[in-house]
Amino acid sequence: MALNPLDLYDVAGALTEEERMVRESVGRLVDDKVLPIIQECFEKHRFPRELVPELAALGLLGSSLEGYGCAGLNAISYGLICQELERGDSGIRSFVSVQSSLCMYPIHAYGSEEQKQRYLPGMARGELIGCFGLTEPHGGSDPANMKTHAKRRGKDWVLNGAKMWITNGAIADLAVVWAMTEEGIRGFIVDKGTSGFAAPEIERKFSLRASVTSALYFDNVVIPETHVLPGVVGLKGPLSCLTQARFGIAWGVIGAAQACLAQLLDYSRSRVLFGRPLAQNQTIQIRLADMARRITTAQLLALQLGRLKDAGRMQPSQVSLAKWNNCRMALDIARDCRDMLGGSGISAEYVPVRHMLNLESVITYEGTETIHQLTLGRELTGFNAF
Repeated sequence: MALNPLDLYDVAGALTEEERMVRESVGRLVDDKVLPIIQECFEKHRFPRELVPELAALGLLGSSLEGYGCAGLNAISYGLICQELERGDSGIRSFVSVQSSLCMYPIHAYGSEEQKQRYLPGMARGELIGCFGLTEPHGGSDPANMKTHAKRRGKDWVLNGAKMWITNGAIADLAVVWAMTEEGIRGFIVDKGTSGFAAPEIERKFSLRASVTSALYFDNVVIPETHVLPGVVGLKGPLSCLTQARFGIAWGVIGAAQACLAQLLDYSRSRVLFGRPLAQNQTIQIRLADMARRITTAQLLALQLGRLKDAGRMQPSQVSLAKWNNCRMALDIARDCRDMLGGSGISAEYVPVRHMLNLESVITYEGTETIHQLTLGRELTGFNAF
C-alpha cells in the first residue's frame, strides 16, 4: 500500500475519532472558504474578516477552553486546528491563535468570574475580537524590560506606554495588555474606544499580509479595577500565554510545509525537462525526501508534545524545542520549494512564496529561534545565558 507522502508515519492513524473529525472539518473549511480567496487577500493586504463567523461556528475560537461557550477540545485537536488553518495561510492561524491562546486563555485562567462572563462567550462566537499587548517598540525578546506602566489612582489605574507588532490590534474590541506596576507585571483588559487608547494598523509589510498587525498606544488611559486580571502578578502571566500560542505554532507550521510540498510534488511530476519529468532526477528526489523527513520529524514532535500537554506534563522548554524545530523546518521547506519551482516559484499562482514570506514572521514571533535555542541550552546546562 502506498504511503501518504504528507504523512509517512501515519500520524492520522494515531488520532482518536474526535481528533480526526476536527481535522477533517477544519480541512474542509480551509479548502472551501480559505484557499479560494487567500492569495488575493495576501496581495491586497486584507484580512478576510468574513471568515470569522465561519471559524466561530466550527468552535475554533477558544477551542481548548472549558465552559463559556467554548468547545473544550483536547490539545491535539487544537494543534490539528492550527495545522489545517496554516495550510491555508499563517495569517488565518495567527488570528485564531491570538484570539484563543493569547486573549481568551488569560481571561479564562486569570480573570474574575465577571470578566469571564463578560468577554469569553462573545469571543467564542466571534462577536468580540481580542489582541495581546506584550511586545514593545524597543524590543520583544526581553519582556522583563517593559516600559509600558500602570499606576494606581484611587480605585482606578492609569496606563501609559506603547506596544508594537500586535496581531488583530486595529480590529480588536479589547486588548489584553501587560504593564509594569509597583507590584510587578499585571494584565489589564482595555476596551476599544477607551479614551487615550489608539491602535493604528501597520502598513507596507511583506509578511502576514492577510493578517492585521498594529501598534497600540496608551496615553493616560484610565482602567477601572474591574478590568485588571486578578489571578496573576509577574511574568508568569504573559509567558504562560506564550506557551499556549507556541504550542499551536509548532503544529500550525506543519500545515504550511505540507501545502508547499504537495504543490511541488504535483509540479515535479508534470514538469518535463530534458525529456523526462523533473521528479525523475536524483537531485530532485533527494531534496523531496529531505522535506518528507523534516515534516515527519515535526509531526512526531508535535504529536508527542500534544500527548504531554493533554496529560498535564508539558514543560515550556519542550514547547521551545518544537517551536524552534518546526518553524525552521517549515521555513526551509518553503524556501526550497520556491527554488525548485524555478521561475514559477515567485509567482502568486504557487503557494511556497506566500508561505515563505509568512514564515519569516512566524519563526520570529512568540520567541525568536535564538530565544528557544537558549531556553534549551538553559535546560541542558542549568545556566542562564540570556
